[in-house]
Amino acid sequence: MAMIPKKPSFQSPRFPRFLAGLAFLVSPVFAFAQAAPPAPAASAPAAVASPASDNTATVGELATVPAPNLTARAWLTLDVNSGQIIAAQNPDEKIEPASLTKLMSAYLVFEAIDNKRLALDQMVNISEKAWKTEGSRMFVKPNTQVSVDELLQGLVVQSGNDATVALAEAVAGSESAFAALMNEEAAKEGLRDTHFVNSTGLPDPTHLTTVRDLAVMARNLVSKHPHYMHYYSQKEFTYNKIKQHNRNRLLWSDPTIDGLKTGHTQSAGYCLVATALRDGRRVVSVIVGASSDSARTENSLKLLNWSFQNFDTIKLFDNTQPAVNARVWEGQAETVGLGGLEPIWITVPRGKGPQVKPVAQYTQPLIAPLKKGAKVGQVSLSLDGKVLRQEPLYVLSDVQEAGFFGRVYDKIRLLFE
Repeated sequence: MAMIPKKPSFQSPRFPRFLAGLAFLVSPVFAFAQAAPPAPAASAPAAVASPASDNTATVGELATVPAPNLTARAWLTLDVNSGQIIAAQNPDEKIEPASLTKLMSAYLVFEAIDNKRLALDQMVNISEKAWKTEGSRMFVKPNTQVSVDELLQGLVVQSGNDATVALAEAVAGSESAFAALMNEEAAKEGLRDTHFVNSTGLPDPTHLTTVRDLAVMARNLVSKHPHYMHYYSQKEFTYNKIKQHNRNRLLWSDPTIDGLKTGHTQSAGYCLVATALRDGRRVVSVIVGASSDSARTENSLKLLNWSFQNFDTIKLFDNTQPAVNARVWEGQAETVGLGGLEPIWITVPRGKGPQVKPVAQYTQPLIAPLKKGAKVGQVSLSLDGKVLRQEPLYVLSDVQEAGFFGRVYDKIRLLFE
């Protein structure tokens, strides 16, 4: 018959030996806790869309209404609020971006303005190189001074290559240095299949991207720089007594469409990245390799309308609302909320929002101390048995370490979990 040892008294001379034995008993717990420490605090994520991974489904696969038949080499539609790709064809095929390149060029100019390295009223000298750049033009004159604001209108509204090169030189000193900045930003945004050689999109064998990467560029631009969207909805601009109209014909056909950029070369075909804002929800469509201006316009409108009419985008969790309350060990609190640093949105076929199932996976056991913002796992959002998206889980509040006896008590309890 096993003997039950008498519980030692704190005043007992046997108590030090008891603590030594206890330390030996709980040492596996220490090893387990050290094997899976909580991640360090994470900073707030930049506005970068997460391309659909191999194990996630596009929401369009679950829709009862199929995507429209489009006459284009590749296309994609993306919900800006959720960052989800709704549907796509050939999303990762390498293509020439033509003047869609200017999405990244404008983004870097906007960044320079916001960081006080440029100002809208700053005058920029027009170099011989900028003036001689072939292709579409703003018709600036060499060795003159033009404001950043006017050059942005030349870049966006008129798609002027001369204006684009002038701005590139103002930001980085030379167009080649600016192209290096473009590639740095592309890497930062996770654009795995994009490489820039110039700021304008003039053809080069290694100047390539994909419609997936273009959609990410567009989402980042409208998300981080909404205060510059007025350039993209501007229908015309006159400079040097020459009036040019915005080549995005959708601006005249639908008042909810406010951008973004057209592109065309003989090898790339007719391209258009369009965006619309309806009832607080923004969608981006990307069409490349269409046969004509009218074809890219018609295809883009079909894709935008289908995306708005057949899908909802709902907020599942706010950034203060936990996706899960997790057990904490060795802490002053027994549970902590885990969720997103930003609100978590999801795009689903219309009416399917209540059927979304979140499944959380996170480091176990969670050992205090825990720092607010520490990444500890992920939540998978599923519909009809398919994972639509996965989002990181972060600790939503600090949890301080418990006192000595509280920690020892939890170490013993963990042995029996």
